Amino acid sequence: MKLIERVSRRRTGGRTAEGAPASPASSRLAWLDALRGIAALSVAVYHLALPFYWVPHGTKVPAYADPGVFGVMLFFLVSGYIIPASLERRGDVRGFWAGRFFRILPVVILTVVGSLLVLPRPYTVVQGFAFDHPLLSTVANGLMLQDMMGVPNIVGVMWTLTYEMIFYYFVTALFVMGWHRRSAPIAIGFAGFALVLGGWLALGTISTDLASTRHLVGAAALVVLMAMACIFTGRLDMTRWGGLMLGGLGLTLILLNSRSTGFETMMIFATMFAGTVLYRLEHGQIDRLPALLTCTFVAVSGVVVGYLYNHGAAMGRTFTGGSWKAFSFAYLAAWVVFAAGMLLRKRRWPRWLSWLGSISFSVYLLHNPLIHGMNWLLEGHAPIVTWKDRGIQFTAFMGALVLVSYLSYRLVEIPFQNLGRKAVKAVNRRFPAAAPAAPAIPGQAAQTPEAPATAAAEQVLTGSR
Repeated sequence: MKLIERVSRRRTGGRTAEGAPASPASSRLAWLDALRGIAALSVAVYHLALPFYWVPHGTKVPAYADPGVFGVMLFFLVSGYIIPASLERRGDVRGFWAGRFFRILPVVILTVVGSLLVLPRPYTVVQGFAFDHPLLSTVANGLMLQDMMGVPNIVGVMWTLTYEMIFYYFVTALFVMGWHRRSAPIAIGFAGFALVLGGWLALGTISTDLASTRHLVGAAALVVLMAMACIFTGRLDMTRWGGLMLGGLGLTLILLNSRSTGFETMMIFATMFAGTVLYRLEHGQIDRLPALLTCTFVAVSGVVVGYLYNHGAAMGRTFTGGSWKAFSFAYLAAWVVFAAGMLLRKRRWPRWLSWLGSISFSVYLLHNPLIHGMNWLLEGHAPIVTWKDRGIQFTAFMGALVLVSYLSYRLVEIPFQNLGRKAVKAVNRRFPAAAPAAPAIPGQAAQTPEAPATAAAEQVLTGSR
């Protein structure tokens, strides 16, 4: 069966969740899990902010290298590296999208519903717009396109899921057209756009008021539903139509209705496609020189656009503050850490860090509700100011976050991923899909149903701040 239908393996003591030895492929991709663990910790620490008070002038750190931007860009590099590979290996667009839905939506629903049930309104993590316009907010956030449709994120950190979703749209469209090998020119194109037009790109030109926002959300929902209906038929011609509809919708939204600045929007997609270039380099699908030139251009562009455009009101749209360095240095740091991880990918990585990567999606989504819950529990208490008390608070919070995230991973993520695989198998038995919509990658052996998938391939995040 195809990649997304195989059981995700959890490495524990060098063995899978079923007790069998971990596969060589799983070990080879432990570095991706570790990088996701680092990214998740960076985002959580940034929002908690306590460690910034432990050193002199520590509160100024985000103004020079924003840990949140670092974390999300590292996530985007990992996603760009593994997501197209996941689709191409399986050659099954229907299975890919079923896997994405069962991978992402259950934890999102858990976060939102759990926050509404547990946290009182003054401490809720759910944005006020969701209470005022529940149907509109639910549809837009359910599509995970809210950040490109003028609808506030139900939970603030979900803005990055919009970029992940549109990246999936682009990957699908390229795959069904057989253009998926053109990662390098696409990455260069997005980075060049950010350099030249990063301060000009029109923002929110479709959703100018509540009425137009409703129209946009309704129209986008119809397009997505039609595209998915085409894809889930399993027919080659209709799958191609569905992929092109998704790609066209994504391109329209990022060019005409982005919430963020033009340079950040374009650099995010340049970064993800550059991650794909590095995957192709490792697997001999692109020559070393064009790959390195592409990645160098994208990395340098990310630093330069921050210097050129991240000033004034732009910093509010990118959630960075203080100076242009907040974006540029954090972006460069993400590239440095990813490059170091890739160079050391054949080394043995700390098992705990790879394990943290396996629960990173839950860490990413649940840390903000936990911060709000902690503030609620500390209401009425004297301010915590000493190093000792702050250290205890930080340790208790991180312990609770890891515990809750692990429970989410074991009780929500894994069961729903298993359910997704069963659903895909049932659909494939009842409605067999046609041959792959695009040619298999040369030089890669066909994978059998028994071949194990890696945790990194199945559990890559999305997301970020």
